[in-house]
Amino acid sequence: MVAMSSAILSTLLHPIEAGVVPLDEGSLTRAFASFTEAAASLERSYVQLQAEVARLRHELEDTNRDLASSLEENHRIRQHLNRILQGLPCGVLVREADGRVSVANPETERLLGTDCASALPGWIRDLLDRTQGSRSELEYRCGSPAAEWITVRRAQLSAEEGGSSIFILQDVSELKRLELEHEELSRRQALAEMSSLLAHEIRNPLGSLELFAGLLAESDLEAEERDWVGHLQAGLRTLAATVNNVLHFHSQPSPGLAPTDLGQWLRSTYDFLRPLAQRAQVRMELRQELDGVLVAADRHRLEQVLLNLALNGFRFMPDGGVLEIRGGVSSQAGEARAAVEISDSGPGIAVEDRERVFLPGFSTCAGSPGLGLAVCKTIMEQHGGAITVTSRAGLGTTFKLEFPLSGANQ
Repeated sequence: MVAMSSAILSTLLHPIEAGVVPLDEGSLTRAFASFTEAAASLERSYVQLQAEVARLRHELEDTNRDLASSLEENHRIRQHLNRILQGLPCGVLVREADGRVSVANPETERLLGTDCASALPGWIRDLLDRTQGSRSELEYRCGSPAAEWITVRRAQLSAEEGGSSIFILQDVSELKRLELEHEELSRRQALAEMSSLLAHEIRNPLGSLELFAGLLAESDLEAEERDWVGHLQAGLRTLAATVNNVLHFHSQPSPGLAPTDLGQWLRSTYDFLRPLAQRAQVRMELRQELDGVLVAADRHRLEQVLLNLALNGFRFMPDGGVLEIRGGVSSQAGEARAAVEISDSGPGIAVEDRERVFLPGFSTCAGSPGLGLAVCKTIMEQHGGAITVTSRAGLGTTFKLEFPLSGANQ
């Protein structure tokens, strides 16, 4: 611009040398005015350009700041979402269209028992391929220590999102266990209702048969016939014990407690058991010091306890033996308690079975429903008492019944 101005001045001052026609003073003035105006306009444009550049620079700085802030916020949100993904109680797995796993949180790897960053095992790929549709849910039994049962749900993303698939995996082992327990409980309840119904239906005619058998036993019969009636009574009492066990186990009504003389209870039950002992070729012995000792009890249920224990002993002495019933009063920690022991001379109970003998359904004898000892335990607990067992291999078994004494004994 300075060079151009110098050239113009040189032309104006030395027109002949420049090879141009000399201008008059008016033209020269107009030329200077035009030049000055052009220079001023150019200067204004330059100033405006500088201002525009400065404005654009400020806008770019503001944009860069906003972009940096957005990137930082996006990074923070991404970290937050990743922490949420890592802490979800369900598994989340994202598989791309080419089969590659792009996302798998720790719960997914725990449930599947594998590192999803590497190639997936064949059974996992088959499992994922079997889930179809956006709401499809598949239940699968893993049988692994981490999860027994899992469910897999698939959501197919749109083509614009790359056609990836999201799989949600949940551990439903506890829910499945509860469902199975509910089904088992329903079956047991139906069985209990049917058993109770059958027991009630059997109990009435059975009572009549016991009555008629008793009348026959009291009639004038020959020895052989009387022996037959004794076997009939033993069989009926065994059947009655089984029916009562079913009723007591499934219904378990509250006992009707009344002051009961334990000595009288033992003697009457002993007489009731003698036909059964004779049939089993077992010698019974009764040694007790409980006459006049009272407990609050339901006598009929206590008779059921002794009947169950005696039948249990007879069953394990098929070739005969001895069943001894002992009773007395003892003191434990300053508290007086009545104790009754029923001992047999059978083979004893294996060590591994002693903790399970009172469980419903447990039996080491084929054909036994395994309810007798469970019923004994329930009845003793209803009376505030306890039943325990001691046994030695080859030396028989002893069941001990303990009762809290009634205030009437004071």
